[in-house]
Amino acid sequence: MTDPIPQPSLTILIPVFNEGATLASLLDAVEAQTAIVSQIVIVDDASTDATAQILAERTATIPTTIVRHPTNRGKGAAIRTGIVCATGDYLLIQDADLEYAPDDYSRLLEPIMAGRAHVVYGTRSFGGHAAFSFWFVMGNKMVTLATNILFNAYITDMETCFKLLPLPMWRSLDLRANRFGVEPEVTGKLLSRGERIFEVPISYTARTRTEGKKLTWTDGLKALGVLLAVRTGAWDTVSRKAS
Repeated sequence: MTDPIPQPSLTILIPVFNEGATLASLLDAVEAQTAIVSQIVIVDDASTDATAQILAERTATIPTTIVRHPTNRGKGAAIRTGIVCATGDYLLIQDADLEYAPDDYSRLLEPIMAGRAHVVYGTRSFGGHAAFSFWFVMGNKMVTLATNILFNAYITDMETCFKLLPLPMWRSLDLRANRFGVEPEVTGKLLSRGERIFEVPISYTARTRTEGKKLTWTDGLKALGVLLAVRTGAWDTVSRKAS
């Protein structure tokens, strides 16, 4: 992969659950990337805060599709819904909590446009302001280490939200996880196929629990279970029983 390619159209998929405090600011930042973003897909996963009102009152400056789940189904389910609505050549997940910066979109696209990759992850350094607790960082390193061992790979941040893939590849993954297990499911399935993940450093500002951080240590254990199930070929059976 060495020949440069034209800039692909990019869909930003934003799963939202009770992120009314940061949603408007996040959308402002995404819409500032008009030279890069061709479509925004927002999936409101049955938020009970002001999310629906914020979206209803907003005038979009980039073509935007909004879908609302009648009941809360989880991040993975929101991503599946959004993938169906996407139209871009590539799709990138963007959380609505301002931990990840839309300013990094161009950095993620660079290796794709240079013909060096077609799967790109934005990786976090967890230095200084980029980590809210020791155990959060250790948990992330643990599941990433497990990923590398199970799939004979070497990546540095399996759990990153910033996963940039061609839209047909997103659809071909046949995602099953309903909640945060979608992150290890995506990575495990990509590595099982022999896909090479190109990592790009990104900026990251972690929230604390009081600011709305949702991940806990139990999600780390569940991630390990998903990775093992994908690696052993048991994921389809496990995911059907869990759904």
